[in-house]
Amino acid sequence: MTIDPAAFERYRQSPNRKTTLPRLLLGTLIVIVFWTATTMAVLYGGTYAFFTWQASIGAPPPTGGVMQGFLASPVGVLTVLASFGGIWIGLWIAMRWVHGEPLAALIGNSHRVSWSGFLKGLIAVLITSLLSEILLYLLQPEIARGPVSLPAWFLFFIPIVALTLLQISSEEVLFRGYLLRGLAKRFKSPLIWALLPGLLFTSLHWSTSSAAAINACVLASIAAFALLLTLIVYATGNLGAAFGAHLGNNLTGFLLISHQESYNSFALFSAKPLEGPGWTTGDAVIIACIGIVCSLLTIVLLLHPRSPLKVTPDLYEVGQAS
Repeated sequence: MTIDPAAFERYRQSPNRKTTLPRLLLGTLIVIVFWTATTMAVLYGGTYAFFTWQASIGAPPPTGGVMQGFLASPVGVLTVLASFGGIWIGLWIAMRWVHGEPLAALIGNSHRVSWSGFLKGLIAVLITSLLSEILLYLLQPEIARGPVSLPAWFLFFIPIVALTLLQISSEEVLFRGYLLRGLAKRFKSPLIWALLPGLLFTSLHWSTSSAAAINACVLASIAAFALLLTLIVYATGNLGAAFGAHLGNNLTGFLLISHQESYNSFALFSAKPLEGPGWTTGDAVIIACIGIVCSLLTIVLLLHPRSPLKVTPDLYEVGQAS
């Protein structure tokens, strides 16, 4: 299974001369500032509103604190997802004022999302996520009905999908678009343009509430998933398939089976939380292997030449005749 690099080579050469390493660092700093500011605004604003509402109805303070109570609530989950809009704002400012390029240039060679790639990425990950959940169930068959009622699940389905799309698209445009594209313009080695954004993306998923072994297994699984996302961008020169794959992965946890207590407000089922006690080192190794194998299977589904879900390269050049 070989990958034609033509689409990616066009993508990596598309930045203008203003995409220097200092400007890339400045743009990244701008994104971090706006992401942090948006997160703090919605976090403290939402917590204050939550506290005021709790006090007005005479409810006792949550046992874990007001902020933790807010974050664990359905509105809190939606608010956290909305905070990722700060990444989009920061990227727009960085691309417009630091690099002098349209934000759409980060999406792909055509400056448009490949919707066929998006759909294929979504389907492929939903298939492998189903396999992953079956294997995890065989490992730990503790699954209970989630806290959300079925009518509420249908009511919040579209908002959750929309806000999850906001979240995953902002992460993809930052890590597999802005950083990967900018570094690939300056450096030939994938050890720089692929590895550095992947490591940064993976490190952001460290959980202080999980045991070291579980943290290691989760990070290994996420690193494999980051490799998958990078490979499909390399194969297509477009973020569309990465959007779909990332969306399928996150929606499985948000809406179907949650493995995290902090994000189980809308899931139909709740499995044993990864941040909880009772996991052994052997369990952690098996969980990591499941994540890695499912990511490899997704790569096969999306890149094997005989796969019906094989993604196609975005070889469109902006400005060419249609």
